[in-house]
Amino acid sequence: MAHPSAPTVDTKSARTRRRIVDAAAHVLLRRGYAGTRLSDVAEIAEVQAPAIYYYFSSRDELIDEAVATGLDQARTLVAEALAEAPPDLSAVGRLEVAVAAHLNTLLTHSDHAAAAIRTVPQLPEDMRERHRQAQRDYLDVWRGLVDDARESGAVDPGIHPGTALMVIIGALNWTAEWWDPSRGSLDGVIAAAQRLVVRGLSSGGP
Repeated sequence: MAHPSAPTVDTKSARTRRRIVDAAAHVLLRRGYAGTRLSDVAEIAEVQAPAIYYYFSSRDELIDEAVATGLDQARTLVAEALAEAPPDLSAVGRLEVAVAAHLNTLLTHSDHAAAAIRTVPQLPEDMRERHRQAQRDYLDVWRGLVDDARESGAVDPGIHPGTALMVIIGALNWTAEWWDPSRGSLDGVIAAAQRLVVRGLSSGGP
């Protein structure tokens, strides 16, 4: 059966679909692309496994939507945090805001962002290609922040901005692999990440 278009109103069908996508993100985060089974998704979503095919034509289509949701969530929440920052905040301050927003999204907001970040490298090439534009859009947000900090004189001119950007994102994303809330507060992780990012980029100027 072909799956219906995603419901645009909060109907029972829309809620069920969201529940299935949320469950898929939960399973993806813990078991990865290869280990994600529709039976596990169905159990968490509290639906019968065949019912998933009413909403999605295949396992990969469901995974696609879960990953797309996570990537969009990460970009949106970081953009919102930046939009809410004081207009006179320095370029370095805005970079610190983005670090905090990224880590909050990745580690506490929901499974979606962490699942997307972990899963994209595991996807088959055709699926990865479908998500590359969303990844580029998110990296563009960060590229702008690093460029602004560089133009303000806060970044060591000897550091290649593109390389710095990938090191920053890679380090922030890796926190999803090791952070354990029982072993320390997220505030401490954010403060350490902000300090390392700012000092790592620093030109040594005032």
